[in-house]
Amino acid sequence: MREFEQQLRPLDFGMAYLPVVMAIEENGPLLQKHLAELAHVEQSTMAALLVRMERDGLIQQEPHPGDKRARLISLSPKAKKRVPSAKKRLGKVVEQATSGFSKEERAMIIALMRRVVHNLERQNDHG
Repeated sequence: MREFEQQLRPLDFGMAYLPVVMAIEENGPLLQKHLAELAHVEQSTMAALLVRMERDGLIQQEPHPGDKRARLISLSPKAKKRVPSAKKRLGKVVEQATSGFSKEERAMIIALMRRVVHNLERQNDHG
């Protein structure tokens, strides 16, 4: 995590921002509620995160066309410009971390980590 953070810091990104950035990149503008659900965090946690991201110039908010009380959150031009570089930097860290691993070993690590995440998500859903 420390290495990921060091690579992202020059881009004004942090690991905590990635679920928001990736969700918006994949789905387009989203409501705070949907971002919280996708990131598996409480609304209050997401609200605080969005305040920091807006302060850092990574997101922008605009009124929802169908609900004047709601706001759609999208990536700022600054964030859109930096996402490819962030992905590239993260990829380099993964390459470094898995140096010397075979293709099969890398696939196994990914599969095992997905199981870990699934188990934790299932635990959180029941508890």
